[in-house]
Amino acid sequence: MILSGQQILERLDGDIQIDPFDESRLNPNSYNLTLHDELLVYEELVLDMAKSNRVRRIRIPDEGLTLSPNQLYLGRTNERTTTHNLVPQIEGRSSIGRLGLFVHVTAGFGDVGFSGYWTLEMFAVQPIRIYPGVPICQIFYHEITGEITEYASKYQHNRDIQPSKLHEELCDGEAHDPQLPLKFGNGR
Repeated sequence: MILSGQQILERLDGDIQIDPFDESRLNPNSYNLTLHDELLVYEELVLDMAKSNRVRRIRIPDEGLTLSPNQLYLGRTNERTTTHNLVPQIEGRSSIGRLGLFVHVTAGFGDVGFSGYWTLEMFAVQPIRIYPGVPICQIFYHEITGEITEYASKYQHNRDIQPSKLHEELCDGEAHDPQLPLKFGNGR
């Protein structure tokens, strides 16, 4: 089951924390999160899962920034969220999708206990101008049943945009030797 907007409001400052919170962005069954004024782009032409890939920071000016197709942009929400006893999930707003902007490539599903800013994996179908502070996506909450183990992994309590840390799982934090097989573990 998904929480209604009223239930989100009732559970605010308990199981749900959204900082800052603006009641005008509360929807019938979600809450609109806004875009921060910075993005990261990978500098490598070929991304390697087994290593930390270099990134470059881009500021989104007040007059906007045009995103190009065939480029992954990592952004983040202005809002920091914390969720207990519920499963948070983000999706792009329909008005944003109708402009051909994907707000997350695959990682819209959160974990019980996640606390931090949401990293957005943004991809444009065609050139599009974006602006800082625009309501970019919506968060909604699923009820969960059974015993709960809260999230406590590598993206927990982040303070900035988070590039992939998959290499930490594959190589146990060590530099990868291409002559050796990778070690696969658990984690997001």
